[in-house]
Amino acid sequence: MHGTLLVCWLLVLLGTGSGIVCLLRTGGRGSSGDEGFMGIGMAVMAVPASVLDLRPWGPGVLAVLFGTAALRALRQAGGRPGWSAHHVHHAVGTAAMAYMAAVMVPSGGPAEHAGHDHVGVPLLTGLLLAYFAAYVLAAGVRLVSVPAVAGQPGTAVLQAPELAAACRVSMAIGMLAMLLAL
Repeated sequence: MHGTLLVCWLLVLLGTGSGIVCLLRTGGRGSSGDEGFMGIGMAVMAVPASVLDLRPWGPGVLAVLFGTAALRALRQAGGRPGWSAHHVHHAVGTAAMAYMAAVMVPSGGPAEHAGHDHVGVPLLTGLLLAYFAAYVLAAGVRLVSVPAVAGQPGTAVLQAPELAAACRVSMAIGMLAMLLAL
């Protein structure tokens, strides 16, 4: 990934933290498990190349994994009466991860040998940036407007719906940062 070391490591922490929380919420099953997979994948992609250079095989493997996850999320969204907005958002997120991973795939061309990294398709990158910016703003407003609930006996913190929403917002912010660094 491009960007300063600080930004890369902050994205690694954000992705790892969000991924672990999502995985802990449901034991790795269901949509939280899918989001955990995406968070951990985001963390792996954000590790600075000086520490972990995924090329030549890593970006292709990540592109296939995230592409498959995007298709799975679309299938889950379409398999229900009406489209589930959450599954559509997850499909967009995993498709964006597949896109970013595909951009990382080395082509072997002269620009790569000169030390220049690949850039994505500007229009697609711009559309994804607009989508995630709108998502962060809308979901952030919804999250902030949720009234605080006093501690309820027997309610686990990991099961709080606000925690899932906060994880989604933080991962969308991470997606914004990764797309900007593309």
